Amino acid sequence: MSRKKKMFWVCACVLCGIGPMMFCFSGAAESTSPEFPGKKSQWNGYDQYEFEVEGRPCRVVVPRKPAGGNPWSWRAVFWGHEPQTEIALLENGYYLASIECSDLLGSPENIKQRDAFYKFLTEEYEFAEKPVLIGMSRGGLCVLRWAIANPDKVSCLYIDAPVCDFKSWPGGKGKGKGSPGDWKQVLNVYHLTEEEALKFEGNPVDAFQPLAERKIPIISVCGDSDEVVPYEENTKILAERYKNAGAPMDVFVKPGLGHHPHSLKDPAVIVGFILKNTKHEQ
Repeated sequence: MSRKKKMFWVCACVLCGIGPMMFCFSGAAESTSPEFPGKKSQWNGYDQYEFEVEGRPCRVVVPRKPAGGNPWSWRAVFWGHEPQTEIALLENGYYLASIECSDLLGSPENIKQRDAFYKFLTEEYEFAEKPVLIGMSRGGLCVLRWAIANPDKVSCLYIDAPVCDFKSWPGGKGKGKGSPGDWKQVLNVYHLTEEEALKFEGNPVDAFQPLAERKIPIISVCGDSDEVVPYEENTKILAERYKNAGAPMDVFVKPGLGHHPHSLKDPAVIVGFILKNTKHEQ
């Protein structure tokens, strides 16, 4: 039984006149405990809770007035960087959530960790079954890989200068500079040799079909002069293939800009996209 259902049961018992012993047994402790476990603090004026799920640091930020259906956005890595979209979502009643898995780079273990966090929030706290996924840079690889493995659990995706092919970053096998240390980490967490990694068919640019079949909406913001995660090797390829498959993907290219800054100063177009594509979930 979820925490909210337990609280409902306690309230129902009191209203229906069931004795105080039942009240004390069913949920007195629940009524005095925080809404979420762990350390409570403030994040941009909102309550934030930090805790662990299966040994991984997690956080949830709570809106002042949750929208119907408990919609939520789920960021992968770089928590708090260019947060304007998420602050706007809080103002619209969305929860924010994150689990720290940046070292796992979208690997099968990364997907497993994210599965556990998703289960915790949807089963224990009755969060919406289809969150919006937010991924910046390597976070794009994380959210796209999880979405491809769980296409029935996604409302839409916002990806920003995203890694869509690990051969591009951190591999540096194209025009980008790459990252040798992170490339070794990819080989380690995916359990691949370099030869196997170069033939790997599970990168989002190749394995997007489960999302396209369900026409999951995607929005991407990129700089056309990105030398870290080149637009031409990542978003451009994914967008062309995704649209050719009949699926919706909006791309906003920032002329002359590189990997930074992420997002848009005015996130209205991103926020509008998310609200439009999660409205049916509320």
